[in-house]
Amino acid sequence: MRYLSLAFAAVIGLTVASPGAAQDPIKSNPDVYKLVFENASVRVLRVAVKPGGKTTMHEHPDTVIVALSNARVRFTGADGKPVEVPLKADEATWAPAEKHMGENLEKTPAEVLLVELKGTKPGTATIPTNRPDMTITPVFDNPRVMVYKAVTGAKFHEAPGSTHDFDQIVIALQDNKDVSVNVEGKTKTEWKRGDALFIGRGQKHESKSTSAKPMDVIVVAVK
Repeated sequence: MRYLSLAFAAVIGLTVASPGAAQDPIKSNPDVYKLVFENASVRVLRVAVKPGGKTTMHEHPDTVIVALSNARVRFTGADGKPVEVPLKADEATWAPAEKHMGENLEKTPAEVLLVELKGTKPGTATIPTNRPDMTITPVFDNPRVMVYKAVTGAKFHEAPGSTHDFDQIVIALQDNKDVSVNVEGKTKTEWKRGDALFIGRGQKHESKSTSAKPMDVIVVAVK
């Protein structure tokens, strides 16, 4: 079982492990999985695993994991082999589609966001590796997504009516009131750590810094 795939299993659900068939985690662990939003491209889930929390066997499609806390987890894939893996806050990891169950080994909650990708085909969009007045640090790039960390500068501005040929999920890494994003008439100006915003391919939007204070985000760009 691949390391990144194993890392994904560690952050799932809070129930007593069961040998039953894998399920949608929202149905099998509704007290742990909370739907943030869903559309034709992605489903975004917020997950909080209590200390010592265990999961039933369940499954996810190809997924990007964004850890919001440090964690140490033991999880078991369909092959029945347990593996322990650490997760680091503010880091993103790729997890191929898989069935698994897991356990939080720490005495603190494990908190993550999951960006589940719909469909199975590789994307065709090209993701820019630099943007004016934004510092970009690539995390990983594969046929379906490019994920990067970004820090906005004081003059960051995407003009009204801007569009891209890829989907974006923008995830805030801290509370912030210094970046405004308007997507087709709906404006977000207040951000809490872990907030996620979807900007679809072709959607007209405007993004801009409203003060000199930078904002740290993770961007999941779906090709």
